[in-house]
Amino acid sequence: MSNNYYEVPIRCTGVAIVLMKKIENEYKVLLLKRATSILKDVWCYIGGSIEGGEKAWESALREVREETGISNISLYTSNKFDQIYSPEENYIYVAPVFVGFVEEKQEVTLNHEHSEFKWLSFSEAIDTVTLPGNDEVLMSIEKHFAIRKPSEYLRIEN
Repeated sequence: MSNNYYEVPIRCTGVAIVLMKKIENEYKVLLLKRATSILKDVWCYIGGSIEGGEKAWESALREVREETGISNISLYTSNKFDQIYSPEENYIYVAPVFVGFVEEKQEVTLNHEHSEFKWLSFSEAIDTVTLPGNDEVLMSIEKHFAIRKPSEYLRIEN
């Protein structure tokens, strides 16, 4: 019997990163407002493409540097993924989400991809993110990285 089903391809060509820092004893999350034509004026966490030869976590560190100027972070894998279906191109985009802990004194320097940034509490960030799914990612990260101490198994030595 022949199988006439068509599979929608799944592509993992990018990463997402949620940066956190403790401000006055409460974890805050960095959200950026996009300035480029794709997703213009959308509030989101950091995201970007995986470049040739990079591991996903290496792309995460590079994207954080490029988009915020921050180079000193403790990086973890969150075991969560951003997932988007593209009706135009008929594929499912999946990106691993990383968590980066940033020291309070580190400043954000935005590149051309974003117009604004805010450090928000988890509840504010969950209310602010634009894309469906980003709120669930933030809820999981709050539970496993802010309320609880993250497991050392998830830490990425860089």
